[in-house]
Amino acid sequence: MGKTPILRIIYASTHPTPVRSTCTPTTQARPEIVVLLCDADIKRKRETNTWNHLDGRPFSKEERALVLSATRVEFEEIQEQFKRYREYRRTVDEAPDALERFLAPFMERLAEKKLGNAVELMNEEERAELDHLLGLIVEPVRPFAPYAL
Repeated sequence: MGKTPILRIIYASTHPTPVRSTCTPTTQARPEIVVLLCDADIKRKRETNTWNHLDGRPFSKEERALVLSATRVEFEEIQEQFKRYREYRRTVDEAPDALERFLAPFMERLAEKKLGNAVELMNEEERAELDHLLGLIVEPVRPFAPYAL
């Protein structure tokens, strides 16, 4: 027996029809898979068809199952991780030149061209930038680590 028009109106107002989305749902990358894949020796995988960590340890059965369940989202996240690391390395590599460009206007104003004299001409923001650039130069380069930057 069908519903009367009144019952259909009451039912419709209390049981809304679900709206179907035409968008693909966004999913999150699983960090444990991203970390594992970033530690995978891909060259050895191609040569031996076995999964190993970068330090040579073979993947456990559970780790193999995890990497085999990786989705496009995880691989995209890995690309983003490496992109951020390459940007960090580029910044570190360019730091000496950036420091020279940063100091040039201060040194031009000085008769005695010493860093200490240049610092006296700087405001707080400029000193912070100087500290940042010097830190990039003197700190050892950090190795790649997923989710570190």
